Amino acid sequence: MYSLVKPLLFRQDPEAVHDRVMRWLAWSGQRPAALGLISACCALRDRRLEVECLGLRFPNPLGLAAGLDKNARAVPVWPALGFGFAEIGSVTALPQPGNDKPRLFRLPEDQALINRMGFNNEGAEAVARRLAALPRQGGLLRAPLGINLGKSKVTPLEQAPQDYLQSLGKLWPYGDYFVINVSSPNTPGLRALQEGERLEELLAAVGGFARAQPQPKPLLLKIAPDLTWAQIDEILELVDRHPVAGLIATNTTVGREGLTSATLEGGGLSGRPLAARSLEVLKYLTQELKVRIPVISVGGIFSAEDVIERLRAGASLVQLYTGFIYEGPMLPRRINRGLLAYLEREGLERVQDLIGKR
Repeated sequence: MYSLVKPLLFRQDPEAVHDRVMRWLAWSGQRPAALGLISACCALRDRRLEVECLGLRFPNPLGLAAGLDKNARAVPVWPALGFGFAEIGSVTALPQPGNDKPRLFRLPEDQALINRMGFNNEGAEAVARRLAALPRQGGLLRAPLGINLGKSKVTPLEQAPQDYLQSLGKLWPYGDYFVINVSSPNTPGLRALQEGERLEELLAAVGGFARAQPQPKPLLLKIAPDLTWAQIDEILELVDRHPVAGLIATNTTVGREGLTSATLEGGGLSGRPLAARSLEVLKYLTQELKVRIPVISVGGIFSAEDVIERLRAGASLVQLYTGFIYEGPMLPRRINRGLLAYLEREGLERVQDLIGKR
């Protein structure tokens, strides 16, 4: 079905299509009958797919990456579509419109996207109100929810810790885990927060907040694919000194290596061209971390084979976004069916047995 609709969708402006789809998903998420129908078509439940990570139980290892549901408009729909978890945002302390349009571009020949959205979102207070209104009963939230936090564009770098703390304070009751995003290329200066002293100050602030809460929750750090190995080593040293429960690798890239499409558009590149670098960073991280903390791998995931490769390379969980745009709503089901078929072929009992089995 999606193969018939996709050509029509791809003839339209990417952001306009995104907004229309999100409105439909938000409508569906408020109607149990629609959710039940979506789940019956798309979700695949099997205990062999479950993964225990970050003190949470994930129905399967495949998550929706941040960026698609920036304002938590469709939270109940993502488990119904077959995702084992979903990450909303990036959310900033202050509402902001993001960068000027156009700011989202498809590269179909490369199965890639370029975005320079600029953390367009309604702000932490509005997102908190929306999450507070979600019913917590009746099985609507059947998978962990991550909340990805970014810095407000107007906030100076020197005040970044306070900006993230403001968001954490408003959203803490509603997320199962939180991601400190310092790696988007589309907010001026944001990636400077990955550097030594600035990152140390930020991690100390958010870590202190987390430790002071009566209900402990995992804090994760999302890093860029464009870091050098020396920069990654410095981050790992800081992670060891602060209560960072895991890493997400990687965000979009400012590089354009491997593209066949001719484009001069600026912004972060995602999709298949990012796969090789994301896998390379994953292998380096898992080698250096030696399972001290889990890594969630994201970048160029399109198939069950891609997920298996990341799990075997040491990822505890995997996320996708661009693959969902190109492959459609049945992709999570296809991936989960592929994982089960692989387990049966290899004589393995559960997906968790794959992690790190190179």
